[in-house]
Amino acid sequence: MDFLDRSVRRTRFAYFSMEIALRAEMHTYSGGLGVLAGDSARSAADLDLPMVFVTLVSRQGYVRQAIDDRHGQISQADPWAPQDFATALPQMVAMSIEGRAMWVRPWLYGLECPLGHIVPVVLLDTDLEQNAVEDRRITDALYGGDQAYRLKQEIVLGIGGKSVLRALGFRVEKYHLNEGHAALLTLPLLRETQRPDADGASDPTRGYDVSAVRERCVFTTHTPVEAGFDKFDYDLVQRVLGDYIERDVLTHLAGADQLNMTRLALNLSGYVNGVARRHAETTRKLFPGYRIASITNGVHVHRWTHGAIAKLFEQQFSNWAHEPEVLAFADQIDDGALWSAHETAKRDLLARIAQATGKQLRPDLLLIGYARRMTAYKRPELIFSDLDRLREIANGQPFQIVLAGLAHPSDRGGHEAIRALAAHIDALDGAVPVVFVPGYNLDIAAALVAGCDVWLNTPLPPLEASGTSGMKAALNGVLNLSVLDGWWIEGCVDGVTGWSIPSNGADANDAGALYDKLRDMVLPLYHGDRGRWIWMMKQAISKIGPSFNSHRMMRRYVTEAYLR
Repeated sequence: MDFLDRSVRRTRFAYFSMEIALRAEMHTYSGGLGVLAGDSARSAADLDLPMVFVTLVSRQGYVRQAIDDRHGQISQADPWAPQDFATALPQMVAMSIEGRAMWVRPWLYGLECPLGHIVPVVLLDTDLEQNAVEDRRITDALYGGDQAYRLKQEIVLGIGGKSVLRALGFRVEKYHLNEGHAALLTLPLLRETQRPDADGASDPTRGYDVSAVRERCVFTTHTPVEAGFDKFDYDLVQRVLGDYIERDVLTHLAGADQLNMTRLALNLSGYVNGVARRHAETTRKLFPGYRIASITNGVHVHRWTHGAIAKLFEQQFSNWAHEPEVLAFADQIDDGALWSAHETAKRDLLARIAQATGKQLRPDLLLIGYARRMTAYKRPELIFSDLDRLREIANGQPFQIVLAGLAHPSDRGGHEAIRALAAHIDALDGAVPVVFVPGYNLDIAAALVAGCDVWLNTPLPPLEASGTSGMKAALNGVLNLSVLDGWWIEGCVDGVTGWSIPSNGADANDAGALYDKLRDMVLPLYHGDRGRWIWMMKQAISKIGPSFNSHRMMRRYVTEAYLR
């Protein structure tokens, strides 16, 4: 616990996120948002930044995926035991939910980097005997329940998290809101600036020093569409939150009809950014008049590089994990050594696939990987749009495909996609080996991004805010084949770091463009020019690795947002 005392004394910045991926056994994450938060924390530890991270304990996790006999996802709870990894702290705080007192207890997890630096992660928990039965469940299911449940979770994260940090002794200068889930953090900050004598007749916020709150808040938005923003009816907010803040103040700051968490964060944050250049442009169109900066996401190089590849990096650049910029010289790595390391990563993946599914894929065939949240805009079925065309391509130039991903329990389209993928797999049997790996998690993700030959991404533009899985793949020399959206617009040099898929937003057109690239460029190169393929692998590492990493990202946040 000495590290907590040191952290309390030196911490200046607090990062709030509904989810964070710390380790596969701690089920406090659902997907990309949590993985990004986890990589941010790892880089904060590596760089010895004076930070604390705050999230929910999510005792029942997100989704434990099983596949039934009809190829549908069975969504089960995914519980974990906080006491196995974190320490319960005695400083509990009380807050009001629906007019009754509710207590929040923090758990402390120390995320340690290889250099010995530790960053504290505070996990908020309401499962306490002092609380009403319904309140004990608030921090159970990540993204579970109805609107009232979600609102209560966001109250615990924002308002409860702020109170917990104060109770622990943290004196925070800047608060980083990772997505709109944390926007209610701005309300206790606003209350601290209240000026009782101010006249709010023309502007209800005149009773508060809004500029002082904006000075302390940084907001990162990850959602490129209006429908994705969390919104709550004001009657529900009034019932759950009571008179914590005046309704006319909320309607002025968060929207007239509903409490829009993104708009609240926009109005009370002095620095706002999107997570890729294109995403920032999209956000400016959604919210004209706001100043939206751009800090493109990055990934933690040491976490996502396969051990065999990492050994090559270590031999040539001993400081690569702490200073990823040196990967710009990865084009000097010996071709044979890189291909041998890649084959090791691929064998490891194929062994994992065989263990999970009973299916043995071939190490000599090109392996295309697709793994991400199963939802409509990701278009997981795009590559299967024309099965006859796929068979025709594979007949002359064989390849294989591995798929993985979870659907939210209430995402009907995501569940239908998983069932449809199973039907495609059966239909292609004997022509194109395709396998779906169930139970997608951090460890499976790491094996996939390292062991495939090609990483496929087919979102419907402009709905991919950033995406990071392709960055992880590139670190391992895996070549991206992706629609130009999110980060790939910045990272793609066609025919050098990977390939783009031309898109006009129509599935049939985009599928045709994908098939053309696969038939005319990707497969001929893999089967016919191994030297050029390895050259592209080295280009991907040396051009993407130095720029699209979380060390660079966190340095930018500190210099451009936290210390502004």
